[in-house]
Amino acid sequence: MNTLHPQVAAFLEVVRNSKIPPMHRVNALEARNIYRDTRGKLLPTAPPMALCEDISVPGPAGSITVRHYRPAGSATSETLPALVFFHGGGWVIGDLDTHDVLCRELSNGARCAVFAVHYRLAPEHRFPAAVDDSIAATRHIAQRAADYGIAAARIAVGGDSAGGNLATVVALAARDAGGPRLVYQLLIYPGTDQRMLHASHNANGAGYLLTRELIEYFRGHYLPDAKQYDDWRASPLLAKDLSGLPPAYVLTAGFDPLVDEGKEYADRLAAAGVAVEYRCYEDMVHGFIIMGGVLDTARAAVADCAERLKRGLG
Repeated sequence: MNTLHPQVAAFLEVVRNSKIPPMHRVNALEARNIYRDTRGKLLPTAPPMALCEDISVPGPAGSITVRHYRPAGSATSETLPALVFFHGGGWVIGDLDTHDVLCRELSNGARCAVFAVHYRLAPEHRFPAAVDDSIAATRHIAQRAADYGIAAARIAVGGDSAGGNLATVVALAARDAGGPRLVYQLLIYPGTDQRMLHASHNANGAGYLLTRELIEYFRGHYLPDAKQYDDWRASPLLAKDLSGLPPAYVLTAGFDPLVDEGKEYADRLAAAGVAVEYRCYEDMVHGFIIMGGVLDTARAAVADCAERLKRGLG
């Protein structure tokens, strides 16, 4: 039987004793502030970069802010592979700052450019706004690859949680549209099925940071119509065909409500002939990857992701 890592257990005890209200009991703006403030205290030190700047790219409803990173030691004239990254947060919370350190670490570790996409959030912008922004930003970056100093033939997509969901959807959409050609998917505990029917939703639905109540809160903001749960752009696990997708690394956490749907997505990719690597960090909880300031395993997992991404980018 799996047991929580001692560092995770200690962190969860702090959370239980905190006077901060659960995010599912406050409005979206308050939830964003809580997430930003609490996660900021868990981050490792931000490493230096050769470049870190916010740019604007065209989107379906105006400009989209994208944070462009280039790894430390890289030259301006150097053509790099690239990762288009989508942050987690249930399509409701999270932003470029909450995932800034992770993007820096992946850029330096994989020696690639990273483009972190600030897609529109719910409930102000409901499904499929985040999907549309993510697809548009990825397409623009690929089309303007030479201008950004990246190789158009060496672009990956990735993200954590809701961002992992968006990365899978962008990969499916790119395949169906005939481009842009993507070479890799980095999927960190992705949400792949909005129906919440997997056993892990009950087994891990309380006490492990991401609760069933919080998932329902996010889903209610992002997908107000239950008929949308079956749309593959919301639930990529329900896509009829997963063949022809780029190779993928799927990472899950043992005490995560999403662990079963992440594992099933990896299994379906493999069954469809996609090269996939899967790893479950059995003693971790959802969201651990950005907690490197307090969790040793988080730092090791980020380094592992960067190494796999580096290989995947070629």
